[in-house]
Amino acid sequence: MEPYCYKTRVQYFDTDKMMVMHHANYIRYFETARTEYFREEGFPYSEMEKEDFQIPVLGVQVKFQEPAVYDEIISISCRIVKLGPASLEVDYEVKNAETGTLHATGHSRHGFTNHDLRPIPLKKKQPEIYAFIERLYKKDAE
Repeated sequence: MEPYCYKTRVQYFDTDKMMVMHHANYIRYFETARTEYFREEGFPYSEMEKEDFQIPVLGVQVKFQEPAVYDEIISISCRIVKLGPASLEVDYEVKNAETGTLHATGHSRHGFTNHDLRPIPLKKKQPEIYAFIERLYKKDAE
C-alpha cells in the first residue's frame, strides 16, 4: 500500500539565503503531512482534542539527502510504523514531486495524553480512537 502523500510548494519564507529550504522546516512539513493524513482519513486532530486526547511529539529525527529549493513542488509521505497502547511512531520521506529525488527521511515518536499532558493508555481509555489509529497502522503495514 502506498503511504499517505501530501504535496506542497517550497515557499520563499521556507528558505535561507541560499534559497534552500531551512532544515527546521522539514519537521513542520512532517507535522503537516501527519495531521492531513488523519484529516483525510476522517478524524482531524481538532476532533481528537474534543475527546480530551492529544498526540504530543516525544522525539523527532531527520536525515538530509539533497536540499529542497525555493518554488520546488515536494511530496511528504508518512506512514505509521509502530503502535503501542500509549504511543505511536511515524516515518516520513520528502521528495521532489516530479522527479522523485529524495530530500530527507524522518521519524517521529508520539505519546497519547489527555489535555493535562498526562499519559493515557489509549486502547483502554479511548478504544474508538485507538481503533481508528490501529486501522491506519494496519493499512500502512500492507
